[in-house]
Amino acid sequence: MKMLPLIAVAAGLAASAALPAFAQADLAQKKNCMACHAVDKKLVGPAYKDVAAKYAGQADAVDKLAAKVVKGGAGVWGPVPMPANPQVTEAEAKQLVAWVLTQK
Repeated sequence: MKMLPLIAVAAGLAASAALPAFAQADLAQKKNCMACHAVDKKLVGPAYKDVAAKYAGQADAVDKLAAKVVKGGAGVWGPVPMPANPQVTEAEAKQLVAWVLTQK
């Protein structure tokens, strides 16, 4: 009988752990990130899994990439620049980048 509460807690934790990933994908859609990026293939910009691989293990990746999301950038992934995204707050950019860096 003691296992039932543990199973319920574990199921609840698993469900809540999955929510941020869906929430970040929804945020990426809402902020128009998916117009130029996809998780697993290059569109106008690089695939998120490629970004995650390139910046894996870099302690400053979230801050560095969040600044690029908001201000734009060029030259890292080819000749097409990433435009500034003033509709994305710094906090949202950090959430999005943290999610991008988990893609495989």
